[in-house]
Amino acid sequence: MTATTTLIGNTTSDFELRWTANGRAVANGTIAVSDRTFDRARNEWVDGDTWFARVTLWAELAEHAAASIPKGTRVIASGRIGQRDWEDKDGTKRTNVEVTVDDIGASVKYAQVQVTRTPRDGWNGRQAGVQGQPAADSWDTQSYGDGSVPF
Repeated sequence: MTATTTLIGNTTSDFELRWTANGRAVANGTIAVSDRTFDRARNEWVDGDTWFARVTLWAELAEHAAASIPKGTRVIASGRIGQRDWEDKDGTKRTNVEVTVDDIGASVKYAQVQVTRTPRDGWNGRQAGVQGQPAADSWDTQSYGDGSVPF
């Protein structure tokens, strides 16, 4: 069973990017999430407990996040919480709780972000630093001859 969640917190390291045997990208990392509340009695903000959420990202999302979200970045991530049971090498049963991220982005609350589009036919993130030309897109801002935009 999975439940949908939204995480807002800071990445604790760069995402670890690797590829499965069939060539599908997967990235793992941790997002530190803590509540912050205002204590009226003390007239100050107080940090709550921190949860270090293990996250997994797949395919192009994994490649894009690994290339553009460094350690310490405040992010907003949405995904599905899941539980995975496994046995360690000693035969002890273990349980992991992790979030499979469906979407992630840097928060602009404390930072500015530069967005670079990737081509529609995908991005080959294995060629670090290689940026393709954006594909023609009906959502791109079009301008009239006088420089004004249609909306």
